[in-house]
Amino acid sequence: MVTVGVEEEYLLLDAATGVPVARAEQVRKAADQQPGIDGDEVQRELLQAQLEVATPVCSTLDEVGAHLGRLRGALAAAAASHGCRLAACGAAPFADRLAVPVSDTPRYRTIHADAPQLTDEQLITGMHVHVGVPDREAGVAVLNGLRPWLPLLVALSANSPLWNGVDTGFADWRTVIFSRWPVSGVPPHFDGAADYDARIRALVDTGLIGDTGQLYWQARLSERYPTVEIRAMDVQLRVDEAVMLAGLVRAIAATLLTDPLPASAAPHHEALAAAVWYAARHGCTERLHDPRTGTLDSPPAVLDRVLDTLGPALRRHGDTPWVEPLLSRLLTEGNGAVRQRRELRRGGRAGLVDLISSVTDGTPSEEPDADPVP
Repeated sequence: MVTVGVEEEYLLLDAATGVPVARAEQVRKAADQQPGIDGDEVQRELLQAQLEVATPVCSTLDEVGAHLGRLRGALAAAAASHGCRLAACGAAPFADRLAVPVSDTPRYRTIHADAPQLTDEQLITGMHVHVGVPDREAGVAVLNGLRPWLPLLVALSANSPLWNGVDTGFADWRTVIFSRWPVSGVPPHFDGAADYDARIRALVDTGLIGDTGQLYWQARLSERYPTVEIRAMDVQLRVDEAVMLAGLVRAIAATLLTDPLPASAAPHHEALAAAVWYAARHGCTERLHDPRTGTLDSPPAVLDRVLDTLGPALRRHGDTPWVEPLLSRLLTEGNGAVRQRRELRRGGRAGLVDLISSVTDGTPSEEPDADPVP
């Protein structure tokens, strides 16, 4: 059994305007008073309009869903008590001209001093999935094998089409913003755990990055837990979509643990970087990158092959009922980027803010009459 845990980052938006507000510390303290929240489950993030939660280590996707629902509900109530709304969208759709201050910690102040403009523009939120691995050597093997899967995960999870009040033309603008950091994007191929450790140690020891927390690759080894951390995905509007993606990631990792990708089959870095850019640009509305062939094909065709490849791992973990129907729904209704754009056309700014916040905290269901993906 491959264990799984999920971290989610959220934005705090003004209830009326949808503009990010610097109330993270007040909301975090209010959340700590909620009966369903342990004191260390809600954490600061880089900017004072962001918060992060983390589930415990889970064996089943039902556990993941229950914890995310509990944490979102408690945080949404805490946010409402301070006049703002919890938002699980990958980028702030609206902003004013004032930068949101960084959270008041030495590390975050240092990051802002080193890259002030880039830090000010980090109004983006992601979803991180941790999958358990037996040891660091196995972790590097999974990390290497994950590389061709990252473009698909970006496309499926895209939930950040808007930025500063305009449509960026990208389904996943968060990926574009994050790619500006020095150690980001698709990780390189490593020749085992010793090679991984030596290369990240060199980055820190030379002062090129401040610490291993600044390894912003879309997948990396955790320095705190025996896990591989997959960071390629936008935070999801719906809890069930987050759970589906966690199950998909677990199936990929479980498959790679039993059938690792040989080094000779490792895709070239430039091809994967281009595939990630394509995925961020188009999401699921065009062709998808097939992780097995490296080619582009229609979304139904790629997902059929993906489910065929991952089927044994999904069944072994009991995750098929979570993953297969939700992937099918995603093809029909669209991912978060599609639904954000659709609601902005239909309900304007107020409708979009209502959609993002109500779906995040699990109140009304999303538009039942949603049109199929264009």
